[in-house]
Amino acid sequence: MKVLAGLFLIILALGCVNNVATVAKGDNIAVDYTGRLEDDSVFDTSIGRAPLEFEAGAGEMIKGFDDAVIGMKLNEEKNITIRPEEAYGAYDVNAVIEVTLASIPNGTKAGDTLYAGGRPVKVLEIRNETAVIDTNHPLAGKTLIFQIKIVGIQKTNSTG
Repeated sequence: MKVLAGLFLIILALGCVNNVATVAKGDNIAVDYTGRLEDDSVFDTSIGRAPLEFEAGAGEMIKGFDDAVIGMKLNEEKNITIRPEEAYGAYDVNAVIEVTLASIPNGTKAGDTLYAGGRPVKVLEIRNETAVIDTNHPLAGKTLIFQIKIVGIQKTNSTG
């Protein structure tokens, strides 16, 4: 009888493991994360803030991050490395443009970050009549390393 009861508990435990929520495309999830560059410098983190919330697989995140969360379980942690083509793309030298000084705020200097259409752009150089602006995303051309943990899953379908 004790053997049967023990076997029942093992089967029950295995059944519970299979019922742990798993991230599927379309689920609304919450993630704690820290993003680092290859030199180990942190470029972003949710630590000390609310977790990042998004719909998995909906294209709201960079592709490599979005792909990495699919199939993860609640409270699972993972380290991922994302190449530029799965993140913010390659650095494009053609995205460095020259604009007239009249088109940027007075007092702007080299090194300043401006916003064009809600996107950050970096002022590389101020000349007599023009400014050289880098319109690449600040993380373009960079390999990104994330430590992620799924801290919430809201299922939107019947799978998982």
